[in-house]
Amino acid sequence: MNDKDFISFHPSSKKVDGVFSILIPSWNNLPYLKCCINSIRKNSHFTHEIIVHVNEGNDGTIEWLKEQEISYTHSKNNVGVCYALNSASSLATYDLILLTDDDKYYCPGWDEPLLNEVKKLDHIYFAINATSIEWKSTTNKCVITPYNFGSSIEEFDEEKLLKEYKNLPFEDWTGGNWYPMLLHKKIWTVIGGLSIEFSPGMGSDPDMMMKLWNVGVRYYKGVSEARVYHFISKSVSRIKKNDGYLQFLRKWGMTSSTFFHFYLRLGEKFNGYTKEPENSLALNRRLFKDKIKRTYTFFKKTH
Repeated sequence: MNDKDFISFHPSSKKVDGVFSILIPSWNNLPYLKCCINSIRKNSHFTHEIIVHVNEGNDGTIEWLKEQEISYTHSKNNVGVCYALNSASSLATYDLILLTDDDKYYCPGWDEPLLNEVKKLDHIYFAINATSIEWKSTTNKCVITPYNFGSSIEEFDEEKLLKEYKNLPFEDWTGGNWYPMLLHKKIWTVIGGLSIEFSPGMGSDPDMMMKLWNVGVRYYKGVSEARVYHFISKSVSRIKKNDGYLQFLRKWGMTSSTFFHFYLRLGEKFNGYTKEPENSLALNRRLFKDKIKRTYTFFKKTH
């Protein structure tokens, strides 16, 4: 980072009697950020602390956050999601932190099922997710799709969403990786948050899941009842991407798809604690192929 990338910290003087510390990175995306925060305030069962990291913020984001008395951290340039969430988490005052994007609309009562999951446990080794509803088809088995309530803020049919979101068929799923994600702050601290070598952020989420796995987390639950609508904003298309796939492969000796399939069982029906992967022929074949891939990409640049 150079001098222009230094991050400043701006905790609000307004004290919140809350349950979650909700961390939101945002990059000149004020209409979506307003929608996200307003939905949290309007549709949450509990009160929550909201902390935003503002990348640039030359669209009025900082002024709006000040008016709303919301805590924020700020970088004059876009420093990416890793620095953003790590910075915002430094202002968190509650034990439960929720990682989210700014292009989410939180449906009524989204937070109570998540907190209920935490209360069932006698430990803090968990990664608990809300479930996203998306407007276009995808191969992602962890989202409810395709249910189109608008592909942008301008097209958003909030009234229709509120009438229908509860009745969309889906089951609890396993694997984590997708935001919104609820973690205990102690576990977030132990794993060091998001790894900044993945800046601006491609591959940082799979890397975080691997760190959670290595620290002993085995309770990965996507809660179907906790629902948010995902606009799939285009912020990622504006950045110069790092090769997160290759970085993950070099760091962990396997591809993220191997980790998701054999370890996390990402997108499978939730069936309790995730077991260790079986020492199977299929896993050993995949790991051998990954080892060859890693060798052949040794001289390829990741940034």
